[in-house]
Amino acid sequence: MALEVYWYDFICFGIVGVAVLGSLVIIWWKERYFQIGDAGLYQWLLAGRAEQNGGSSPAGDSSREELGSGVLPKSHVGTSQLWCSCWKGVQPGWLLGTRVVSFLIMAGLLFWDYEDYGYSVFMYYTEWTFGLVMIYFAVGSVVSAYGCWLYYFPSPYLETIANGFSRQDMEDGANGPTITSREEEINGAKLMQLYTQKQILERAGFWGYLMQIVFQAAAGAVVFTDIIFWCLIVPFLSTVRLGLNPLMGCMHTMNAFFILLDTSLNSLSFPWFRISYFVLWTAIYVIVQWVIHACGYTSWPYPFLVLSTPWAPLWYFCLAVISLPCYVIYALIVRAKYNLFPKWFHQSFVKIC
Repeated sequence: MALEVYWYDFICFGIVGVAVLGSLVIIWWKERYFQIGDAGLYQWLLAGRAEQNGGSSPAGDSSREELGSGVLPKSHVGTSQLWCSCWKGVQPGWLLGTRVVSFLIMAGLLFWDYEDYGYSVFMYYTEWTFGLVMIYFAVGSVVSAYGCWLYYFPSPYLETIANGFSRQDMEDGANGPTITSREEEINGAKLMQLYTQKQILERAGFWGYLMQIVFQAAAGAVVFTDIIFWCLIVPFLSTVRLGLNPLMGCMHTMNAFFILLDTSLNSLSFPWFRISYFVLWTAIYVIVQWVIHACGYTSWPYPFLVLSTPWAPLWYFCLAVISLPCYVIYALIVRAKYNLFPKWFHQSFVKIC
């Protein structure tokens, strides 16, 4: 066993353990349920189940707001938020194109990184963050493509059903149908339409929340990665692998550029409590490093992760403290966007969330 554990390492284990436990508690408390629309459909984000209307939410009444005749959590992600821009003149196709191009350029940079350094690149948090941003753009591209289909070809199946029932109503009117048969037809149409909409909402709910979660985790991780790189590694801990070169410079600027570009165009919200996913993502990376080194790997990707030094608890504590304002910085950027842009561009900016 290559990883030697000293008494002070248990402080490091405790710091990461508390972060994981706290994140899981917040996720369970805040993300357990969300409710959709007039049908009173509940989806469980963690298990994907449906219940009848009238269920309770552990988040409490303070986390809910009225929307039509349904009740939605304030952190609810509407379907249109996923693929509609916050700018009136920007159609969903432009947002789709931005996400696809961002994904392809980042994939090219990651392939360049792999060609230069091999599989060892995936030991670094930079590549983990880079991959997470790519996952966001990949999911966002798929969701945007689906949104473009809805935008440019609005519900043709439902329109066909509606037209079919309208023609049937005219024919039945000429034949003098009974009230009972007419009511059955109307009810049948409503049930079929409701079922179709319900299925769409269920799919959009899963992918929408997945996209929202990855977006917020990636945003915090990008700020954290770039601050550590530019403010700590480059001036003080530079090595051949970690030093500043054209590839590292591109990776540590393009990740922030593309996520900020998407943020400036999208309509996604940024609830504070989803810092839990960013903390959980970072903690998982650290735990994976521990496991790899316990299995015999000897080289640490970053000197501040080394457990064999008595300074390790201080390093881990400082990293935990630094990660919080990194997420707050991006949350403030999104909040400024929704608070200032409507005042500065009140004729062009549309606040969907």
